[in-house]
Amino acid sequence: MPTSPVASPSTAPERTRQLRRVALSGLLGTAVEFYDFLVYGTVAALVFGELFFPGADPAVGTIAAFGTFAAGYVARPLGGIIFGHFGDRLGRKSMLLLTMGLMGGASFLIGLLPTYDAIGVWAPVLLITLRVLQGIAIGGEWGGATLMVVEHAGERRRGLWSSFTQMGAPLGSLLSSLVVTFVVAMPRDQFAAWGWRVPFLLSVVLLGVGLFVRLKVVESPLFAEVKKDSAEARLPILDVLRRPRPLLLACCVGIGAFTAQSLLTSYMIAYATGIGYARPQVLTALTVSACVALVVLPCASALSDRIGRRPVVLAGALASAALAFPVLSLVDSKSPGLLILAVVLGHGVAQSTMYGPLGALLTEMFGTRVRYTGASLGYQGATLIGAGFSPMIAGSLVAGSGGGTPVALLVCGGSLITALTVLFVRETSRTSLADTAERNPAPHTEEISA
Repeated sequence: MPTSPVASPSTAPERTRQLRRVALSGLLGTAVEFYDFLVYGTVAALVFGELFFPGADPAVGTIAAFGTFAAGYVARPLGGIIFGHFGDRLGRKSMLLLTMGLMGGASFLIGLLPTYDAIGVWAPVLLITLRVLQGIAIGGEWGGATLMVVEHAGERRRGLWSSFTQMGAPLGSLLSSLVVTFVVAMPRDQFAAWGWRVPFLLSVVLLGVGLFVRLKVVESPLFAEVKKDSAEARLPILDVLRRPRPLLLACCVGIGAFTAQSLLTSYMIAYATGIGYARPQVLTALTVSACVALVVLPCASALSDRIGRRPVVLAGALASAALAFPVLSLVDSKSPGLLILAVVLGHGVAQSTMYGPLGALLTEMFGTRVRYTGASLGYQGATLIGAGFSPMIAGSLVAGSGGGTPVALLVCGGSLITALTVLFVRETSRTSLADTAERNPAPHTEEISA
């Protein structure tokens, strides 16, 4: 069906130009998302316990700091519902401008927060409030950014193009590691006094660049068709919940990737420094891993266009489960070189192979009328279960056991959940996005089109 010139450029070069611009927008949006969250996770592991939760046992302070980390994840599904609703009703672009502004703004304000010594209990209250606002914004960011890329790509290499949004994760991790590496090199008293604020304040630079690019993006052509036909879902969340199978599968299939990501990046800083590594050594390992992930992600996503999403995600999940205990053994060796190898294998290779095709897979599991809501809720549900509580649970179990076995068990368990779920997800790499079916039958069953 023809679409408006504004929503669908008339020439092939202009369509390609718009696709590249949308892909860059998705990359920057996810980079802001992961930069903000990983900066918080890193700083929480280093100083937030003493700055915002003083007087507590050091282990308790760290757990409390990661509790505010989890608060951001708890808010994500709410953001998926809110922004998904309006994204499916009003359009993708306007919601993505709003989510990016809220994400960057909340991070910037965290950098300005007074500590407990200055305003008492209001310090952690304000910190948690900003984390919740940040989580709500992020809840609508990934789904909208990814589906914009996929819907603009149409039937052309959706996995490869969606990998740009996925690459925002290691890019955000790389930027956060570089900035934090710089500030932690400061004397301890200066870092605790003001140095920890610098990474949060610098997020405004990413925010400015991201908004500049996003303003030049046009609306999704598939949504423009739905809008033209006045076929928008009145309450997208109800349509998604009436047929909950795709949503439940989307949540479960992402658990392994997010469990591994949170434990082998943010939590690894607290764990590794706790057993004797210097902070720069841990941050170096995370930086190298992020560089490797920037290569593995697009390769895994492109491969999923050729052989399917399911085989690639399954291979990554099984590799992550198999490597969980060897990776922790390498970390426990207390060798800086083996620490780098461990994080590269567990996060840069195995986790990235799992994570790469998820953007296209989750987007393809829902029809255009509810795609923003469905993909957002599936993704954020996976992050809540897989990443939101993992650092806090790991911190509690490690404090009780004195060893890293609980971390390996959590990574292995999450990866096996993903591997099992893949067996119940139908292949979507050859599915037309024009198919508005909301069902997700089991593999090898007849595909139903609405």
